[in-house]
Amino acid sequence: MSQERTVLSIDGGGIRGIIPAMVLHHLETETGHRAADLFDLMVGTSTGGILALGLAQPDPEKPAHSRYSARDLAELYASRGSQIFGKNLWRQIRSAMGIFDESYSASPLETALTDYFEDNVLGGCRCPTIVTAYDLEARSTAFFKSFKPEHAQILCKSAARATSAAPTFFEPAQLDVAGKSTALIDGAVFLNSPVVSAYAEALKLFPGDKITVISLGTGELAQPISGKRAASWGKIGWMLPVLDCVFDGMSKAADYQMRLFLGEGYQRFQLTLEKASDELDNTTPENIGALFEATSRLIDREGPRLNKLIKHLQALHQQPS
Repeated sequence: MSQERTVLSIDGGGIRGIIPAMVLHHLETETGHRAADLFDLMVGTSTGGILALGLAQPDPEKPAHSRYSARDLAELYASRGSQIFGKNLWRQIRSAMGIFDESYSASPLETALTDYFEDNVLGGCRCPTIVTAYDLEARSTAFFKSFKPEHAQILCKSAARATSAAPTFFEPAQLDVAGKSTALIDGAVFLNSPVVSAYAEALKLFPGDKITVISLGTGELAQPISGKRAASWGKIGWMLPVLDCVFDGMSKAADYQMRLFLGEGYQRFQLTLEKASDELDNTTPENIGALFEATSRLIDREGPRLNKLIKHLQALHQQPS
């Protein structure tokens, strides 16, 4: 007998991970269940990968329960963001503001990941979980899957470090996979929104089942780029704007494709960044507050759709598996 399966996909976006974390907090609060119980598969890229792994962590004292709520993970960004994206003046000078070296030391990020994930492995995730990365040495995409035997013993903190190794921000992550060491960078370089891959994986995992896909964005760009201004840019001038355009374009293309694939079986929750900054590393108290406020407005605006989703998730959770 076929079942109904619900898949969660979370975009990349640095500190803007506060947005999907708080949307998930709303779903958890209203349904009374943690994300790992609500979704049959969770997939994330970059900051979305950290969230997916965090939501899938088992409670060490009660393995059948989740260790972290979505609100706990939102607080990770709020409380540790300024350390992870620490403004070290000497490093900024030495790197020429990120032109000649990474903008940030990876040590604070690695410390935070160790604190939250300890030595837990992918195979211990409470539900099937996938994070993306790009293998520099093999020049290939990498999908770390909690249910894949060769990935089961990879440390969650290592997978989280790999998926969030954003070029120009952090140095590549070194990770041993199946006995081979390789260098990995942020999966957002090829898949800022992993929703299409999440759907494809769900088709393989749950053949014949009805699939609903929920995609959470981290805010889309609102600032227009003047053609006149861009015409005078060279390589340095285009360095960050072109990344923004690529990430934004990939997410919108994936959204379009999923609407064609699933119609009403696909729901995307996204907002336009207006008062909040679109910078991945803006951890000022003002911007953190703006991100929380923007998400509250998103939840209010999308109230009818969210309420419908909440009822659907509650109904599925009550059904025998």
